[in-house]
Amino acid sequence: MRRTLPQARGYRPARIASSALCHPADGAPRPASPGVLMRVPALIAGLAAGLALILAPPPARAQPVAGDAPLGIGLEGFPYPYPVRFLPLSRDHEAQRLAYMDVAPVGQPNGRTVVLLHGRNFPSSYWQPVITALTGAGYRVVAPDQLGFGKSSKPVGPFTFDAMAADTVALLDALGLERVDVVAHSMGGMLAVRLARNAPARVNSLVLEAPIGLEDYRFSVPPVPNAVLLKREGELTADAYRKQLVTSYALTLPPEAIEPFVSLRERVKGSGEYPRWLQSFVNSYVAIWGQPVVHEIPLVVAPTLFVMGGLDRNAPGKPFAPPELQAKMGDNAGHARALAARMANGRAEVIEGVGHLVHMEATDRFNALALDFLNSH
Repeated sequence: MRRTLPQARGYRPARIASSALCHPADGAPRPASPGVLMRVPALIAGLAAGLALILAPPPARAQPVAGDAPLGIGLEGFPYPYPVRFLPLSRDHEAQRLAYMDVAPVGQPNGRTVVLLHGRNFPSSYWQPVITALTGAGYRVVAPDQLGFGKSSKPVGPFTFDAMAADTVALLDALGLERVDVVAHSMGGMLAVRLARNAPARVNSLVLEAPIGLEDYRFSVPPVPNAVLLKREGELTADAYRKQLVTSYALTLPPEAIEPFVSLRERVKGSGEYPRWLQSFVNSYVAIWGQPVVHEIPLVVAPTLFVMGGLDRNAPGKPFAPPELQAKMGDNAGHARALAARMANGRAEVIEGVGHLVHMEATDRFNALALDFLNSH
């Protein structure tokens, strides 16, 4: 590509002052002095060097590093461990796309399908170690990103667990799945409860990994205005988010396992649609706070296994609660045991020494518990 000389990348060629090489004011030509003639090769060499600098390709450091490059709010360009497909849906009078992975069994097929429901701060790609275990045991696995998360569209209207449950049923219908087992983490546990209540004939069993919603957060946390939530989330730096994940979730993971989640959030900030992502993310908190499922959990009839981290005291909205109530929030293992005892077919297992991301912190133990439970139902 041809480039012109004007000041590319800050380069300014030296100005050649009037000299004996030029005609004087009276118009009479004068011969150049020997000294000037001796400087001509140097001037030509300098111009050649400047041209070489301008025409050279940009240095490697000027190119964006792939791991730091901005992402679209649909995580375009971010690889998932398995092919991603999309189901057309509609919400907020807009066309939406529900992203999902549909992974065939690797071992001898057992004719059953497990649906994985992710948490609020995580894309469905984080299920990879669970998908490996389930498909190896003969299960087909479907792992969607709910609308508002991961590679799915980001609606900006209010979220409801009823709508998310309906979207999940629509996906089951599109895939011809009449009845499935469900493994759900964190916020996904709230969705799983609503799914089991709204469509009980479609759910064979539930594995709830560190679910939230085991208490009614409205009893401790006051309503928070949308503008305050947007400001708080929008000003969250990478360091603050990293600290939030480690402390709120009591994670025992090494730093390199946490960094991909921090990187994803930071890269999305570079999208021109980041305000839309931010509003969608805030709306999911409002749904968690204002649409409790704890009162419905004892009514779930499907066999249910809670798998809890002994260190996990995560409670959404805790920073907004009065100090005297914060300490009482997040007794998740205790809540799980109490709720399981009130269910027709409930059981709680607590893995000591791990936090909120049980399937990543204690992968083998979690997979063994989940497979044993699923195989027995």
